[in-house]
Amino acid sequence: MFVISRNSAFTYKGKAVKVQDVGKELGVQYVLEGSVRRANDHVRITAQLVDASTDSHLWAERYDRPLKDLFALQDEIVQKIVTTLKLQLTLREQGILVRKSTDNLEAYDAYLHGLESLNHATQEANAQARQLFEKAIALDPQYASAYAGLSRTLSIEWVYQWSQDPQTLERAFVLAQKAVALDDSLSGAQEVLAYAYLYKRQHEQAIAAAKRAVTLAPNDAEGFARLGLILNFAGRPEEAIGLIKKATHLNPRYPYNYLSQLGMAYGLAGRYEEALAALQSATIRNPNFLSSHLHLALSYSELGRDAEARAEVAELLRISSNFSLEGFRRVMPFKDPAESERYLAALRRTGLK
Repeated sequence: MFVISRNSAFTYKGKAVKVQDVGKELGVQYVLEGSVRRANDHVRITAQLVDASTDSHLWAERYDRPLKDLFALQDEIVQKIVTTLKLQLTLREQGILVRKSTDNLEAYDAYLHGLESLNHATQEANAQARQLFEKAIALDPQYASAYAGLSRTLSIEWVYQWSQDPQTLERAFVLAQKAVALDDSLSGAQEVLAYAYLYKRQHEQAIAAAKRAVTLAPNDAEGFARLGLILNFAGRPEEAIGLIKKATHLNPRYPYNYLSQLGMAYGLAGRYEEALAALQSATIRNPNFLSSHLHLALSYSELGRDAEARAEVAELLRISSNFSLEGFRRVMPFKDPAESERYLAALRRTGLK
């Protein structure tokens, strides 16, 4: 991270200044401010990160420590702050807004690292994310966001056929319910519950939970993208296109999976050239996202471009060697069986078994 020198920053010490003015004068987007107070043999340090362009608080933490070794204490807290801020800013740039819902800093750090691993969308990264969310839960058994994250990793295992355990989806559903029970105002908990309902083929319940997530966080792009995905499987792709485009408007630095979901919606609507454009952009952004290659294979197959379809199937199998037509039939939650059969026929034409 580019950080302004302490000499420049300290000119504001003890002065009543507006964070927005600091941002303009120093040419920075974020300002970290706080205080240090000592009481006998203890020290309390508060820190908060502010977006100078909007004067909005992004993150805050309080550290209470015994003042036994001041220099070691300083190093520890600096490391904690830098690690957390780098993750917060990385996730924010990817469109993930993180609300701290635990007072256990170690659990919170594990959760943030879990989200970062989840974004890589590989089997190994997903397994690492699962371990990190499990660690967060062990440290704070009431941490709703960690249960939501853990549920998401299991749903992904189920969809990508990385797990052959028939109980994987049910465990994802139970964890999503747990997250909602701990904090029903958490939009992320409602999103993973919607995801689990979707793959249990309970489409109306999935749509209801996804709409609840959007109501709870009307400026969260992820909620609209999730609702769009569910409507794709519910046979309403034109509505899905509008919702996913709204997600990209709310988050102009939208992640690759929005493009993949948009490509799927275009394909379901029979708009294959538009589907190809969105899906090709998605694979450039993340070559390891299975869904993009799957829907590219389908679109190429429907257009009669068989060689390109087979190339995408090869990429699909590189990412998930266990992927099969039978597995696809088992996990893809289309409301209309005819839509599922159309997909299967297109995939058979590519030589996938």
